[in-house]
Amino acid sequence: MNAIEPRPPIAMGRIGPDGLLVDAEARLADLNARAGGKIGVPVAVPPIAAVARLAQRLGIPVSRNVVAADGEDDIDLWVRAEPDADGVRLEVSGWRPRAAWRPQGDAMREDDFLRAEADWLWETDAAMRITHLPVEAGRLNGFDTGALLGQPLTLLFALEADGEGALPILAAAAEQVRFDGQVAELRGTGQRVRLSASPRIDALGRFAGFSGAATWIDPAEEVDDAPAPAADPEFTSEFGQRLDKALRAPLARIIANADSISARVDGPLRDDYAEYALDIANAGRHLLSLVDDLADLSAIEREDFTVELEPIDLADVARRAAGLLAVRASEADVRIEKPRADERMPVTGEFRRVLQIMVNLIGNAVRYSPPGGWVWVRLEREGALGCVIVADQGKGIAPEDQAKIFEKFGRVDPAEPGGSGLGLYIARRLARAMGGDILVDSAPDEGARFVLTLPSRAD
Repeated sequence: MNAIEPRPPIAMGRIGPDGLLVDAEARLADLNARAGGKIGVPVAVPPIAAVARLAQRLGIPVSRNVVAADGEDDIDLWVRAEPDADGVRLEVSGWRPRAAWRPQGDAMREDDFLRAEADWLWETDAAMRITHLPVEAGRLNGFDTGALLGQPLTLLFALEADGEGALPILAAAAEQVRFDGQVAELRGTGQRVRLSASPRIDALGRFAGFSGAATWIDPAEEVDDAPAPAADPEFTSEFGQRLDKALRAPLARIIANADSISARVDGPLRDDYAEYALDIANAGRHLLSLVDDLADLSAIEREDFTVELEPIDLADVARRAAGLLAVRASEADVRIEKPRADERMPVTGEFRRVLQIMVNLIGNAVRYSPPGGWVWVRLEREGALGCVIVADQGKGIAPEDQAKIFEKFGRVDPAEPGGSGLGLYIARRLARAMGGDILVDSAPDEGARFVLTLPSRAD
């Protein structure tokens, strides 16, 4: 008779509604004590504390595989946190020493390549509720990342059946295996993505959800016999594309982790270290925006660059962009007056590109507005064009500098904090590709008015 393999040990614990550790079984209590904690204070093991806080914030059970430091060693743990009326109930299992390295054929290594190829990443729990979405993906595509956490994955994606009428993601969930090629529409945008994911299995062998990747589907891919795009050896080689995608995920993780450290979500931290972390996060955002700008630059300067024209509501896009920049504006003590909820401006354009332009224009207005200032986003119709006007109370732009700001890498004052000098160049090229334009009206000390025009359409 074969010996029965013992179940991995489980250590129970409880965190009160005030975030303090109320009780812990011996193994968990010992680990917490070695990290400097004790009963009656917050959990001292950062990854366990982070999972508990996430569960309490979302109001749903959260299970995560984490790596915890234990002296000079690391251990793999599976943490399940379940919120209730008395706080959060913890189950910690696994307790396996961390492997020093993995062979090249390991599935985790394959997942790293999958994630590096992705445009953005996502995770779900076993009930297919969203547990992770990158903030940057929401900013670029017009959805509220925070509001979607804890919601069904289908609230974000409209899944499409394959040629056999099946949904690969559902079959993979039933069999707890990896899947590729699930096509879905990002709701409300008309944009389609290809989803791939690997299952997350907890320490007891239970299916715990998916860790997945989303890759935009180029509409040209869906046209049979579509001519291959001309290759630009500097930007559009396969190596260049893979490098661009491989940079995004690490930078996003650096930003997220640095923000967490700066916000002290895992416990007390000296003020100077919190400031260092904030500097790291801001530098990461700058690098990520540079990667985005270079990727867009390589795309728009290809001879075969096109946009996917569709009917959109310019008022809705303007409101979304203003919403995405609300936190930044609040931190700068700048208020944004966006179009009213009942205003509409039907135009023709590509939703994702128009949102990108609006985020750039409103973001610039916020950046150059003084504390206590206003940014106004207003709509007008001018003949066959729909217009959105972004006006600020900044220092303005001299007439002789107004052409320069639309040049590649053009900046009026290179010493002044700002972006790469590509934002307005890219925005105007995109607007013109959609049959519109971007104009500026400004004078020194009188603020600036940027006008985006697009071809209007009948309701």
